[in-house]
Amino acid sequence: MHRSANQYCNPLFVIIAICTSAFAQEPAKLSPFQKDEVDTAVDRAIAFLTKQQKDNGAIHDKSHDTTMTSLAIMAMASVGIQPADPGPNGQAMNRALDFVLQDDRQDAKGYYGGKDGSRMYGHGITTLMLTEMLGMGTSDAQDKLLHERCQKAIDLILSAQKEKKSVNAQGGWRYTPNARDADLSASVWQLMALRSAKNDGLQVPSSAIRDAVEYLKRSYSAPLDRDGIPATDKPGGFCYEPGRRSPSFTMTAAGLLAMQVCGEYESPLVAGAADWLTTRPPKWKERFCLYGTYYYAQGMYQRGGDHAQTARNLVQEMLLKNQAGDGSWLAHGGEEKNIGKVYSTSMSVLSLSVKYHYLPIYQR
Repeated sequence: MHRSANQYCNPLFVIIAICTSAFAQEPAKLSPFQKDEVDTAVDRAIAFLTKQQKDNGAIHDKSHDTTMTSLAIMAMASVGIQPADPGPNGQAMNRALDFVLQDDRQDAKGYYGGKDGSRMYGHGITTLMLTEMLGMGTSDAQDKLLHERCQKAIDLILSAQKEKKSVNAQGGWRYTPNARDADLSASVWQLMALRSAKNDGLQVPSSAIRDAVEYLKRSYSAPLDRDGIPATDKPGGFCYEPGRRSPSFTMTAAGLLAMQVCGEYESPLVAGAADWLTTRPPKWKERFCLYGTYYYAQGMYQRGGDHAQTARNLVQEMLLKNQAGDGSWLAHGGEEKNIGKVYSTSMSVLSLSVKYHYLPIYQR
């Protein structure tokens, strides 16, 4: 069971889409002016998200209400807000959590991607949120319900992974629970949910995470030798599907984070992906910018050192410059833009939250 966020304050149509150590890495040092800017931007963003809350507790502005609510909860938790906190933010978060926990959100098989049409992307996001919220409920009854919903959702992820697939797709996931193919984008959310659930003590066989990591490795852009070492010294990245040789910013950032949260900190694939990303920083107008930036910020933070500090400065500069007057963000690209402001704002807060490192899944 996770510790509460307060105990860490010392030294996820297109929804695109960690073993952690016991101690969080110290954030890179920034000037007080920069810290104040980030704090203010986050406060304004949280205020925007809470204003989008509906009478039933959902937080969304367009579609995929369960998944958008889950992303909003994750964003709030990532900056230290808890459902039991007094005041409007804690109350809004508790109502949002109650909405996701309603019986009609999850079907009899444990699937969260059907009711709101978000498919396995949404299922992974919602499951990750629930696993991170275990132990943070406002009552024993809510905590018990969280545990029950989590294990059913995890069981569905495990079942989907075991579907008969081609060799290249084994260990991964795609759009539906019975899919017989896989892609990295959908797979990373499921893998992070499994990793978080295992940290919570839920029933997750180590083989499921191991098979998913092997899928990630097959998605690397450079061929690997029998020892898993890239056949070239040139930095490589991760691709949408195994066998491709055209890494992208978003998939490389996703692979970087997922490998590290599964303990692969010293993998040459991690080193190569981090170096590949240093020459390809996020750009506001590129496709899936906010999705990629979320993974980039968290993955480079995990990497540490100059990678972490450079990425943090770049992300802060880009996001602070593009925050709207109402505290929201809206992605520039078509697919992401069409999902709405709740999605964009939640992903932006999650990207800025490396400053706070409250959520266990994002700690090194």
